[in-house]
Amino acid sequence: MKKRETQISTIIGMGAVCDGDFASDGAVRIDGTVNGNVTVTDTVIVGASGCIHGDINSRKVVIGGEVYGNLNVPEKVELTSTARVIGDLTTSALVIDEKAVFQGRCDMNQDVSKKVKLNNKAVKAMKKSAKSAIVEALREVGEGTEEGSRENAGDTDPAAGETTTSE
Repeated sequence: MKKRETQISTIIGMGAVCDGDFASDGAVRIDGTVNGNVTVTDTVIVGASGCIHGDINSRKVVIGGEVYGNLNVPEKVELTSTARVIGDLTTSALVIDEKAVFQGRCDMNQDVSKKVKLNNKAVKAMKKSAKSAIVEALREVGEGTEEGSRENAGDTDPAAGETTTSE
């Protein structure tokens, strides 16, 4: 299968400023600043000098610059080493380079309700296990107290397993 190359149809150049929401068909490269939401049908590429103050809605995103907003990207989000993203991500694939900055929440399109039910079951099982461990420990302590009172102040040497009486 041949990898499809992204053909950029719109470029917002370095130094250009777009105030307001921006929408385009195809792929877009942003090296300037967009102060508004970006909606693109294909791919958004934010160059190292690019900056977006708003949400991004597109099929794929590659970020090398700054984004201050939420990303709703069904296919793939890629944050390169120069990326800085402050906002929440919703995507099915995420690649974050080692030096990239990401501050926000990431939703990888998983059904959270199923996880919560599993966690509740696990917590109940742990509580039941802990309760039975406490009951068992109390039973052992109770048995140990009865033996100690029968021996009338005898000291037990756990290493020897013997009881010695002090006179």
